Amino acid sequence: MATMQDVARAAGVSAMTVSNVINGHSKVSEATREKVLKAMVRLDYRVNVSARNLRKGRTGTIGLAVPEVDSPYYGRLAAAIIATAAPLGLRVAIEQTYALRESELEALALSRNRLYDGLILSTVGMGPQDTEWLTMDHPVVILGERIFGGPVDHVAMPNVDASRAATRHLVERGCRRIAFVSGAVGEEVDVSSLRHSGYRQALEEAGLVPDPVLHRRLAAFSLAEGARCAREMVASGLDFDGVFCVTDTVAMGVLRGLADAGVRVPEQVKVMGFDNVSESGFLVPSLSTVDPDHDTMAERAVGLLVRRIEGTGSRPEPEEFVSQFTVVVRESTGDDPA
Repeated sequence: MATMQDVARAAGVSAMTVSNVINGHSKVSEATREKVLKAMVRLDYRVNVSARNLRKGRTGTIGLAVPEVDSPYYGRLAAAIIATAAPLGLRVAIEQTYALRESELEALALSRNRLYDGLILSTVGMGPQDTEWLTMDHPVVILGERIFGGPVDHVAMPNVDASRAATRHLVERGCRRIAFVSGAVGEEVDVSSLRHSGYRQALEEAGLVPDPVLHRRLAAFSLAEGARCAREMVASGLDFDGVFCVTDTVAMGVLRGLADAGVRVPEQVKVMGFDNVSESGFLVPSLSTVDPDHDTMAERAVGLLVRRIEGTGSRPEPEEFVSQFTVVVRESTGDDPA
């Protein structure tokens, strides 16, 4: 088995330089870093992660707490976080919180006891009133739109701007009666509320008056609820020519419900989702949607957490990161297949 000294000899550098490359120190030049990495690959050198963690008093495991492990969105996010963490020698333990405040608080409180070096927590049940729970001496990064300006690093997506762009796309495709299908809109920091705000802004910018009857509220962000809602809108005689759904899962259900009701998409009604989950491009018709850049969100969340885990001395101020987004145009809004 190759040693660090073997890699150093093969790359023509010192063992200390190899160690600096492995630990991600910035003082190594890109040319030297590339030589070392190539030597590591050529010699099949493996970092002894267990020994390194033992020296630093760590487990090499981070926690990821999400509302639903079987959700297409959270499944994709988890996969991106695992892929980002693996090259850093980190394992990811996944917990399901069922979108319950109590479960999210439990994940926070027990993250150290579960021997996680740090925790990435997707907040759905917690709110601004729970920021005191985040003032703990343990690395935590939160995801989502429930808590802004808290005492820990935060990664979010641009819900208002992305939803405004998605709705604007429907308007540009000729839609004038656009339904918004979401969960119950309550607090200002709720995902449905933020996306509804973007939807309203786009309509108003286009000179269209938002019609309250076009805002359809679901009991859950599920396929079944989306399908039920679509069938109900058609059966009630509601006049609509576009649908903006709060998630791709809901949009997939809406597509099914419209098909069940004999409504043609996109000829009669155009449908837009949000999340760009893997399945959205394989539907018939394929689903136009918003891509919130899962990979960058995962990279930033893991990077911020590792910075806290590795940090010594004074702690940097909490960082707020908002991802970029892309409107992905597919068949459900009238685009020809690629």
